Amino acid sequence: MRHRHGYRRLTRSSSHRAALLKNLAIALTKEGKIETTLPKAKELRSYYEKLITKASPADANAHKAVFAMLQDKACTNKLVTEIAPEYEGRNGGYTRIIKTRMRRGDAAPMAMIELV
Repeated sequence: MRHRHGYRRLTRSSSHRAALLKNLAIALTKEGKIETTLPKAKELRSYYEKLITKASPADANAHKAVFAMLQDKACTNKLVTEIAPEYEGRNGGYTRIIKTRMRRGDAAPMAMIELV
């Protein structure tokens, strides 16, 4: 049982899960909103909000901390210089999840995650 467990396993190994979240975060940074399954969106929300919090000081250490998680220079720069300053006075709640549909092939619940 997963009582009070800290994260969703998403039926992947830890390295695969880390790579998945990193790639979803890069896509969200580039596009502004993406559609994925609901459990992935819920897990991405906490990952991405921690990224924005780390990026908010907008100094060299913020660049290093965000790049360590994303491994993408263009997205790191966009996150630290453009996205994080928009949420300067906000204490969390940087993303919004909207349930969209059931996927036709396997009836997985889909959701749109976007920046507020």
